[in-house]
Amino acid sequence: MSTAEAETGRTITTDIPARLDRLPWSRWHWTIVIGLGTVWILDGLEVTVVGNIASRLSEPGSGLSISSGQVTGIAAALYVAGACFGALFWGRLTDRWGRKKLFMITLAVYLAATALTAVSWEAWWFFTFRFLTGFGIGGEYAAINSAIDELIPANYRGRVDLMINGSFWLGAVGGSLLSIVALNTDLLAENVGWRLTFALGAVLAFVILLVRRHVPESPRWLLIHGRDAEAQEIVTGIERQVEAEKGERLPEPQGELEIHQRKSVTFMEIARTVFGQYRKRAVLGFSLFIGQAFLYNAITFGFGAILTKFYDVPSDHTGYYFAVIAIGNFCGPLLLGKLFDTVGRRVMISSTYLLSGLLLFGTAWLFGRGSLSASTLTACWCVVLFFASAGASSAYLTVSEIFPMETRAMSIAFFYALGTAAGGISGPLLFADLTSTGKVGDTVLAFCVGATLMCAAGLVAAALAVRAERRSLEDIARPLTAVAGRAKAATKSVSRGSSRGPGPGPTAPPAASST
Repeated sequence: MSTAEAETGRTITTDIPARLDRLPWSRWHWTIVIGLGTVWILDGLEVTVVGNIASRLSEPGSGLSISSGQVTGIAAALYVAGACFGALFWGRLTDRWGRKKLFMITLAVYLAATALTAVSWEAWWFFTFRFLTGFGIGGEYAAINSAIDELIPANYRGRVDLMINGSFWLGAVGGSLLSIVALNTDLLAENVGWRLTFALGAVLAFVILLVRRHVPESPRWLLIHGRDAEAQEIVTGIERQVEAEKGERLPEPQGELEIHQRKSVTFMEIARTVFGQYRKRAVLGFSLFIGQAFLYNAITFGFGAILTKFYDVPSDHTGYYFAVIAIGNFCGPLLLGKLFDTVGRRVMISSTYLLSGLLLFGTAWLFGRGSLSASTLTACWCVVLFFASAGASSAYLTVSEIFPMETRAMSIAFFYALGTAAGGISGPLLFADLTSTGKVGDTVLAFCVGATLMCAAGLVAAALAVRAERRSLEDIARPLTAVAGRAKAATKSVSRGSSRGPGPGPTAPPAASST
């Protein structure tokens, strides 16, 4: 059946979610990680480059009439505002049109906007395309996290999601080192270096776009939207690849799900589900996003200003320091990610939030006493962000797995937009003012604001986090299209696949909890 001929209104019984969840890790899963996860590297590259080249953009001869404060304040806020609007706009379309179509479109938007940023000749042009770059990235958050969680087996979902979201900091390392080259006027002219950094981002996005063509649509999304034949074909193909790689037949999947196929879910149904049936989970998602957004803005948006104003670090050397804390950020999800699947979500989410908040309080106290140098302050930030990065990545994991399938992309978009708007738009404006005054007390206040909200989010997670480790998505939150009771083969259409397929899969999901 073609896409245009997708038939809805039928009730089917399927074991496809169980077949996906019981797969062992394979080369096919690595293609998903590479094809979908690498875009966060671009996001990290973008954000870091802009922060590190702010001083150069404000200098005479850069080709732009713009101040450093406008770059770290207005441009940063517009980028985040674009991401918030993009998440909401593209998130709705992701649930309606499918994951693959949207993660191709949003990456193309990002590519075009980044390329146009490179040729900015006026401040308004630069601001406009920073907004549009964020607009594309916001859509990526919704489409990519939805697709990853629906394609990765339940036993690995936590660590993979954290590693992919944490890869933002690999881009940050690259952006830091790239800014060192871009700011070196012995190598590149003042009005050329910063443009090449954006142009490189566009080139990398084009390469990822080519790789991403080979990532399939989410079989779970296809099932709900009347395209179960396509879902069956995709999953059967994956199973064959895995069997060929492992050299053995896969054991039988365990568990079936009965679904009444529909084309779309209304906004009213989404609102009732997220804020009615799952209101405690909504509080959890909002708290996690607010906390991590403010903590990161408290540190990163004033990073260069703090080093240059308080420690006389040359602007073309701040990239070295940022590369160090970026490495700490990436190591957090990489080394702690497995614990989210073994120790569990509640313990790990709450502990990473609380630890990072308390450590930032300690850093603020040492900074206020004048006990830190540029190197020791960077070391403190590195430790804080080792835990904060794992916690922040778990915010995206949490909202992508604790709400029903039909609302997944919109839920990610909503909590990302709401939390990031509060912390990511007001944060840069607030913290840019505090860290640019040159007063120790103002910078200490910025640190304490971020630390307080991070600790508060950790306490919320300790009380409300969902035990989602190693559970199927349908078990954590029953799809809105799921039908109570088991299907009868004589009267229902059945979408069953190969009985091949590692270990027992999830059982038929019980009714979803309202917590």
